Amino acid sequence: MPINRSAIKRARTSKERQMRNAAVKSQVKTAVKKYEASLKEEDLTRATELLKEAGSALDKAAQKGVIHRSQADRRKSRLTRKLNAMSGKAESSEEGLA
Repeated sequence: MPINRSAIKRARTSKERQMRNAAVKSQVKTAVKKYEASLKEEDLTRATELLKEAGSALDKAAQKGVIHRSQADRRKSRLTRKLNAMSGKAESSEEGLA
């Protein structure tokens, strides 16, 4: 239990930041899960839209200081590589049919 005024304020702001960080991280996780689900369904047009949303959520989290900007960039890069791999696979299967 904090005793002096500055410790009380520090505890209060820490709790507020903890709640904000949890909400932002949850939004990021939800956006990424939706994107990965669309990749599993092999819906490339939907996946492209959801990639933009996931990238935006990661950028906002980095801007607010919830995650480091390098981590956001790395995660966006990995998500993009997954989409590129899927689109490459789709193109090669179309060539096999022709």
